[in-house]
Amino acid sequence: MHDLPGGLPEMTTFDERERMRRLPREQLAQHQLGRLNRLLTRLREGNAFYREKLAGVSLPLASLDELARLPLTTKDELIPRNPEEGNLARNRTFPLERYVRYHQTSGTRGRPLVVLDTPEDWQHWIGTWQYVLDVAEIGPADRVMMAFSFGPFIGFWSAFDAVSARGAMAIPGGGLSTAARLEMIRTMKATAVFCTPSYALRMAEVAAESGIDLAASDVRVLVVAGEPGGSIPATRAKIEQAWGATLIDHSGASEVGPWGCGDAAGTGLHVIESEFIAEFLPVKRSAPSANGQPATPAADTLAELVLTTLGREGSPVVRYRTGDLVRPQFNERGFVFLPGGVLGRVDDMMIVRGVNVFPTAIEHILRGFPEVVEYRMTVRKIGAMDALEIEVEDTASQPERIASALRVQLGLTVNVTLAQAGSLPRYEAKAARFVDLRNTANA
Repeated sequence: MHDLPGGLPEMTTFDERERMRRLPREQLAQHQLGRLNRLLTRLREGNAFYREKLAGVSLPLASLDELARLPLTTKDELIPRNPEEGNLARNRTFPLERYVRYHQTSGTRGRPLVVLDTPEDWQHWIGTWQYVLDVAEIGPADRVMMAFSFGPFIGFWSAFDAVSARGAMAIPGGGLSTAARLEMIRTMKATAVFCTPSYALRMAEVAAESGIDLAASDVRVLVVAGEPGGSIPATRAKIEQAWGATLIDHSGASEVGPWGCGDAAGTGLHVIESEFIAEFLPVKRSAPSANGQPATPAADTLAELVLTTLGREGSPVVRYRTGDLVRPQFNERGFVFLPGGVLGRVDDMMIVRGVNVFPTAIEHILRGFPEVVEYRMTVRKIGAMDALEIEVEDTASQPERIASALRVQLGLTVNVTLAQAGSLPRYEAKAARFVDLRNTANA
């Protein structure tokens, strides 16, 4: 992105973004290295958190291979040590008066962490979102329904401003019931909907109960984020069938930014490497790869995604362990591709009777049954083993066929029970269908 006279970066054009998407990896690495060295130099001068972490590191780095010499950053390190700072993340570069945006992490894995952004950082969010909007083909003629609350969740606000900056109409849906949002989609003839995968399914459920044919609406595309569902084939197919629209996946994080852009075919995510450096920490190894090179001979090694921000100086992260598990694929040109998107979380992996399994694998099977309206997975520790139970709202009232599919496809023997219709929670934001009681006493 270029700098405007007022100091804010100007958004790249579509042609510039397309050029970045197609760069040979060697040229992409040089682009990343230049921006990384500028960022590291500024951080060591003005960011107390990274000044300490970068102590003793010789700058500038000669190549991205040297990035591995820098320490990793974890979310626990960002948690404030001084009670007077409240929940403010520790990696701030500037005094508080330089920041104009306040947002929080979801808090699904601990207390919410407050992340702040400067005007320049926020323009970076908006500019990076354009890669996602390119794939969704959002333009000035579109009317985009934002089916989120008006809380501190950063994904809603960044998407709202990115859509507005592109010249499309952004329709806020905060504070409305699901029925009211569906009515607004109808009356405003919305052409796009932004939401979580879970909420796309919830809106479809309410529409069906109300006799509304979503497939007959003007909605042509859904952009989903917040959960892995957008790249889970069965979940994606269920949403697209209900809405009669194309689904585009996206991934981001409050601590990092909007780093992942779904492909039009819906088979996975691209890391937006013009704005982020991606490394991959194999789950059975101790050191990540750098410069987009696989850390093992297999190109689809299961790995934890590690990201470095290149355009967020006010709240930067360098070599940040996201906790997201992926299988990277590399080509000579273009951004690294993650088939299947985010496959799960490092701490969500279960070992059930010796079988490694993630909640996303189970969701793919469950969503393959049209009669399954909602579900919940609960994992407990029994002795040294993980024990999994699944509750399903199943209009066919045949949970045994689901247990059979899990046994055949995953080699798992799972207790699947029938839940009363409407008894399981519904979700607008990130769903909590996976209940992990392994570290709970007397679970």
